[in-house]
Amino acid sequence: MFQKNPMSNRENGHEPETIIAASVKVEGDFASQGNVLIEGVVEGSLKTESDLRVGERARIAADVSAQNAVIAGEIRGNLTVSERLELESTARVHGDVKTKVLIVASGATINGRVSMGSEVEAKVTAKAEDRSGKGLRVAAEKLRVAEPVEKEPAMAGEEKVKTVNPFFR
Repeated sequence: MFQKNPMSNRENGHEPETIIAASVKVEGDFASQGNVLIEGVVEGSLKTESDLRVGERARIAADVSAQNAVIAGEIRGNLTVSERLELESTARVHGDVKTKVLIVASGATINGRVSMGSEVEAKVTAKAEDRSGKGLRVAAEKLRVAEPVEKEPAMAGEEKVKTVNPFFR
């Protein structure tokens, strides 16, 4: 996505076409077909059909939609990213997140629901959750329902519990 070396951005087509600088505040519906870099404040809605980069000091109070996104600042609103979402260590998201791939750095926070994978996987998982009454565990690449805890036969006077870890199969 956006990289620190501007020459490589031009060469690979990821240079932002629109930049909202730190001293700029945008109110209303913001839509773009190209790459967007936000360093300032956006209130309303924000949609790009390409890549989005939210800088560390950026503040967004809007529902956000993008193809790919790297977030280092704060978003208060729902975040929908059709492909890859990366939350850097300074990222703060207050709202629901929907994405195919999610990368979260240590220190980043999400206060809301997270849906990952294709829409079909998310719907199947939600139906399974409704039937089982159990919560979901998020695997690194897709959602799946955690298996219920199974009890093993215990020796006299002790209770053994076998836990199932869906990450190591």
